[in-house]
Amino acid sequence: MQEFLEKIKKEISSTIALDFDGVLYKNSKGFYDGTMYDEPIEGTQEALELLSSFYTLVIYTCKASPERPLIDGKDGKTLIWEWLEKWGLKKYIADITDKKPRALFYIDDKAVRFTNWLDVLSVVAVLGRAEKEDITRY
Repeated sequence: MQEFLEKIKKEISSTIALDFDGVLYKNSKGFYDGTMYDEPIEGTQEALELLSSFYTLVIYTCKASPERPLIDGKDGKTLIWEWLEKWGLKKYIADITDKKPRALFYIDDKAVRFTNWLDVLSVVAVLGRAEKEDITRY
């Protein structure tokens, strides 16, 4: 048990988890035809270079899901590794997963920071489909 706890502590203190679409990859057309058609978001290379000098960087993305269809005979993980190589970013990334990894920080363009439920529900009401009146009843 102690060995497991030490492993978790190390992973949490030394890892930053990065979403792929909308954080590293522009994804301007959404899934489109499944290919990796877009370029990195501006500043990605510089940010990864800096962060990787202090942390282990792990990409977590639905694109790596085994349920995703093959594109030109390749799974999503393979397509991402090839895209990272094409743009000179592969050297900064330790792993790609479809699961939420243990990490100190999660960088995700669709995240809502949790502080308390009232604040979260207010953000969802403003940005999502819930109506403000429904949230204030909470």
